[in-house]
Amino acid sequence: MAVQSNASNMVVGLDIGTSKVVAIVGQATDDGGIEIAGIGSHPSRGMKKGVVINIESTVQSIQRAVEEAELMAGCDIHSVYVGIAGSHISSMNSDGVVAIKEREVMSSDIDRVIDSARARAISEGQRVLHVLPQEFAIDNQEGIREPLGMSGVRLEARVHLVTAALNAVQNIEKCVRRCGLEVDAIILEQLASSHSVLTEDERELGVCVVDIGGGTTDIAVFTEGAIRHTAVIPIAGDQVTNDIAMALRTPTQYAEDIKVKYACALTQLASSDEMIKVPSVGDRPARDLSRQALAEVVEPRYEELFTLVREELRRSGFEDLVAAGVVLTGGTSRMEGVVELAEEIFHMPVRIACPYNVRGLADVVRNPIYSTGVGLLHYGMREARLGHGRHGQGRVVSAQPKGEDVSRRGFKDGIPALDKIKGWFKGNF
Repeated sequence: MAVQSNASNMVVGLDIGTSKVVAIVGQATDDGGIEIAGIGSHPSRGMKKGVVINIESTVQSIQRAVEEAELMAGCDIHSVYVGIAGSHISSMNSDGVVAIKEREVMSSDIDRVIDSARARAISEGQRVLHVLPQEFAIDNQEGIREPLGMSGVRLEARVHLVTAALNAVQNIEKCVRRCGLEVDAIILEQLASSHSVLTEDERELGVCVVDIGGGTTDIAVFTEGAIRHTAVIPIAGDQVTNDIAMALRTPTQYAEDIKVKYACALTQLASSDEMIKVPSVGDRPARDLSRQALAEVVEPRYEELFTLVREELRRSGFEDLVAAGVVLTGGTSRMEGVVELAEEIFHMPVRIACPYNVRGLADVVRNPIYSTGVGLLHYGMREARLGHGRHGQGRVVSAQPKGEDVSRRGFKDGIPALDKIKGWFKGNF
């Protein structure tokens, strides 16, 4: 397998969602794409609305997904890039300013100005996840994207700050570490998804990504190539399943099956002649129901969700700047009628997006369910290229081919095996 010959480039993404945990192993290809080597998925049993509510169950789900990915990729996984979502996440735009020391912008000046922008008072109990530069200004010249090497006296930066509740982050880290894995970085899920589904043109023109998962709907707005606004709405696929379960009086697991197989988000697209069998609670007999009646249950919830997204977009002030429209992704976006209903509500073009520029298990991962997982790989590979490895110490191998003489324990506990590998990297790169 190609991956095994070049394991040092392997990166592992771990999407710990409300409905499922997905682990994806991949490595960068020469043309900037991703070769997927392994994928593992397991129902998530310890999360609610993106937050850990049961550590033991979450640990088991992560272990199963990781083991499956290891088997498929033929490697041992040691560290992962983890996605995070939930209503506890907040974001804001912030500015920083510093004097340019040598009259020419060095990378140290850029680091200092970004540090100065992140020095906003973050409330206690919050942790900064991302400081994402939007644009720079030198003296009075604005709109600079890459200030390195430019001349000037005063450097300003405008950044997008994303913070998360410290305890929510710590609980996710605890679950991952309980599986004997290290955390390379924790990444906002919609930021990860945007790496795998958006084109450069969409980022430039202005676009709103809406990642509809099981527990949360995550929003990210891009204009002029930079992220401008992020938000989380605590309504998603689980609410649709609950609505079906309540309205049709059927157990939740059957409601989920009915949703996936037969639901339609727009009543006029569903046929009143097509009948579906609905299992009843207890030992009562199953009933027949038309697909149209099912759509009448589902449509109001999607309508509510898209209306909330539209209001959030309005509140952000970017509604008129997203010329490329809305990009839907995530497992709950895969339903007949979703695009048509969304276009009615947003009054702008809408498309459903899958990860692109992937090879290897491409047929499997070209599915909106895997947008976050593949996006985590893109993020991890970009970090590796920029040399921002774990704890700022340069790149650390995320996965190792089976059979190589690297003890798994040594890797995870940061004892000699890790030092050997660091030495090997220094000697080889």
